[in-house]
Amino acid sequence: MGVMKVKMILPALTEAKSPFFRPIKYSLFPPLGLATLAAYLPPEWDIEIVDEHVESLRLDDKPDLVVIQVYITNAYRAYEIADHYRVQGAYVCLGGLHVTSQPDEAAQHADTLFIGPGEDTWPQFLADLQTWFPQKVYRSHNRSLVGAPQPRRDLIKRHLYLVPNSIVVSRGCPHRCDFCYKEAFFQGGKSFYTQSVDAALSEIESLPGKHLYFLDDHLFGNPHFASSLFEGMRGMGRVWQAAATVNSVLQPGLLEKAAHAGLRSLFLGFETLDPKNLRAQHKYQNLNWDYNAAIKRLRDLGVMVNASFVFGMDHDNESVFERTVAWAVEQGLETATFHILTPYPGTALHQRLDSQGRITSQNWDLYDTRHTVFKPAKMSAETLEAGYWRAYRDFYRWGSILKGSSSKELWSQRLRHLAYSGGWKKFEPLWDWVIRIKRVGNLIPLLETILSSTSANQKSGMILHSMGGSTGSQERTRAALDPR
Repeated sequence: MGVMKVKMILPALTEAKSPFFRPIKYSLFPPLGLATLAAYLPPEWDIEIVDEHVESLRLDDKPDLVVIQVYITNAYRAYEIADHYRVQGAYVCLGGLHVTSQPDEAAQHADTLFIGPGEDTWPQFLADLQTWFPQKVYRSHNRSLVGAPQPRRDLIKRHLYLVPNSIVVSRGCPHRCDFCYKEAFFQGGKSFYTQSVDAALSEIESLPGKHLYFLDDHLFGNPHFASSLFEGMRGMGRVWQAAATVNSVLQPGLLEKAAHAGLRSLFLGFETLDPKNLRAQHKYQNLNWDYNAAIKRLRDLGVMVNASFVFGMDHDNESVFERTVAWAVEQGLETATFHILTPYPGTALHQRLDSQGRITSQNWDLYDTRHTVFKPAKMSAETLEAGYWRAYRDFYRWGSILKGSSSKELWSQRLRHLAYSGGWKKFEPLWDWVIRIKRVGNLIPLLETILSSTSANQKSGMILHSMGGSTGSQERTRAALDPR
């Protein structure tokens, strides 16, 4: 087989069909999954990665092989692109979360499907392709990141992203929550595994600049791996962001190592303030842990909090929106993301609601956590959607931002809160303009400056914590959650 022309595509949301739909959210991270698959291809092949969120997709070319990443809210657009290229004679591969959960649907638009992660199946497909006998379906079974190549970052258009230095050093999460799409993707097999620490550190060292964003579902999920990683990152001069769980934040020692290695912002899935909801969704890792103590622990180490909340669980009534926002503002959370509970196909939540006859839509465009696609237990669908939008408005009012900022003890923390929270939501016209002129990468130094603004007192505190000099915030504080 000679040199092939390969086009790898991340389609935009079906409703967008434009690279400028909600640009700040969709101009953050490049498509690392596609860049990783590209690393397995022969270096002499002609390879292009196109992210339709940040650039226009040309359809007048003639690639030999087209690879499309499909998730639920870009599924219809992905199928449209796939059908176009198949008519043109290209060999089309589809993979991703939605393909894994809906293979029969996706099969109508592809020559080959990839079910689950691709570390083991993609190399097998390439070997079969060389002999002209690729299979129709490849299912992941032997999952490992050991020996996996680094993403082909030379194929990523860095200047189009605010966070080009995104990185993934693990797959999945050790927990199994009913609403999480992750379980549908791994389909009961091995659903959490990591790179070697040396490989992760090597990739980090290869990235330019100071800022990193770990896209891992749970960077702290393997404490031994995370501890070794953070120790290896000390002295690199990085500032970085990641995601973890409440219980991992309250474990002694690990968070201190992360902060000393440059952690400045952490995504935490609080999801709900009601323990009955946590039990119903099997999110046991949040039960009996004090949310307030977790936030204080992060704040003492100079780490900002990006909190996640889900509305519409069966114990939520109309008061949930006001209570959640009031608590988030009172706690001084820098940013928050709100979601409407969404029963993704293949999840335990979907199975339960479907068996109860509560699923009201199979329009995948609406499965974006902004629309209600099921019958809520204690409110109407219209009330749930209205409350979701109201929560965003109320949390990101200037009054709420100022109140959250004033909860901080240090002026450096207050100013950073204003810059980070206000800059994220109150200047969207500026973000739109910068992205339209393709200069979003020029704002990376500003992001690094905001994240680096940790006071000298906090830095000293980090060192004391990492050496065991303070134990107050390291205690495992167990307290029943309160709806507040």
